[in-house]
Amino acid sequence: MSQNHGVVYVKPGVVEVREIEFPKLALGNRKCEHGVILKIVSTNICGSDQHMVRGRTTAPAGLILGHEITGLVIESGRDVEFIKVGDLVSVPFNIACGRCRNCKAGQTGICLNVNPGRAGAAYGYVDMGGWVGGQAEYVMVPYADFNLLKFPDSDQAMAKIKDLTLLSDIFPTGFHGAVTAGVGPGSIVYIAGAGPVGLASAASCHLLGAALVIVGDMIDERLAQARSFGCETIDLKKDATLAEQIEQIVGVPEVDSAVDCVGFEAKGHGHDSNTEQPATVLNSIMEITRAGGQLGIPGLYVTGDPGAVDEAAKKGSLSIRIGLGWAKSHSLHTGQCPVMKYHRKLMNAILYDKIKIADAVNVEVITLAESVKGYKDFDKGAAKKFVIDPHGLIPN
Repeated sequence: MSQNHGVVYVKPGVVEVREIEFPKLALGNRKCEHGVILKIVSTNICGSDQHMVRGRTTAPAGLILGHEITGLVIESGRDVEFIKVGDLVSVPFNIACGRCRNCKAGQTGICLNVNPGRAGAAYGYVDMGGWVGGQAEYVMVPYADFNLLKFPDSDQAMAKIKDLTLLSDIFPTGFHGAVTAGVGPGSIVYIAGAGPVGLASAASCHLLGAALVIVGDMIDERLAQARSFGCETIDLKKDATLAEQIEQIVGVPEVDSAVDCVGFEAKGHGHDSNTEQPATVLNSIMEITRAGGQLGIPGLYVTGDPGAVDEAAKKGSLSIRIGLGWAKSHSLHTGQCPVMKYHRKLMNAILYDKIKIADAVNVEVITLAESVKGYKDFDKGAAKKFVIDPHGLIPN
C-alpha cells in the first residue's frame, strides 16, 4: 500500500504534515463505485483554510485540510464511465451529487445530498460534510463523472498548470463575485480585498471588460500586486474615507459594482484599521455603490465564529446597514461559487492565453513539507498564492 501524507489542523495557529490514511473508494461502509482516487499534482492554500487555522471556526483538531485540488486519476470505481485512469483533472471545491434539484439547476455549491448537516459540501472544511481534504499526496473524489473537469491535453495542461490549478476555487470564485456584481464592458468596479480571491476577481473584471478596477487593502505588498496588472488601488489604512478615495480616482464617490473578497474577519478603515469590525466591508460597499448597483459577496461569512468580537458576531449576526442597501435598490448575491458554472470556460480562457491568472495572484509553488511555513507566511499577508506540489511534478 502506498503511503499518503497530508496537512492536518492541530489547534489554532498550528498545522502539521502527518502520515494519513491512503484513500479508498469507500463512503462509510459501502464501496464508492462512482468515485476516483487522484494522485495530487497541485493543491493550494486558501484564505478559507486560514480562517480555520486561526481558530476562527469550529473546525475539529485532526481535520485534513485542502479543497483546491488538481490531480491525476490512478483508480476509478465501476460506475465511472467517462473519466479514465490517466486523465488529468481539476476538482471543483464544491462536492456535488449531480442528482438533486439544486445540482440539476446548476447550484452545485448547495448540493442537497453530500452533507447531512446542511446544503453544500467541500473537501477538508469545517461543517462541510466531513470529506477528507486534498492538501495531501492522494485523495478520493466522489461522483467523478459529474464533478471532474478533464483537461483536453495533459502536456498542454502541465505547461499551464500554475494557472489551471486555480480553476478549483479562486479563479471561478473571483469571477463569480464579478458576475454577480453585474460587471461588464465599461463597468467601474471596486474590489474589497487584495488577497488571492480579490486579485482573481480584479483580473476577472478585466476579462469581463471593465473600464476601471479599483482594489482596496491595507497591505502594501498586496496593493502593489494589484497595480502590477493594471488596477487602481486604495490604501485603507489612510484616514480619508473610502468614498473620498473613490472620488479622487473616479471623480465621483461611487462605482457601478462592488465585490466583497474579505469576509467576516474584516477590520475597520483608517484609524480603526487595527480593530476587527466584521460588517465594515458590507457597509462600505453599500455606501460607495451607485443606486441600482450590484454587490457580489464571495467573501466568507460563517454561522459560528468562536473568536468573534461580540456575541452576535459569534453566531454570524452582523450590524449591516440593510436600510441603506434597500434605499439604493442594491442587489446582493452571497454564498459559495458554483465552480462548475464557470470552470470549463475559464479553462479555455487560460488555454487560449486570454488571461494570465497565475501572474495576477502571484503563484508560488512549494513542497508539501513547506506547507507549514506557507500557512505562516500567508497569515502574515504575503502577496502570494501558495500552490503545493506534493510529488514534484510542476515544471519550473
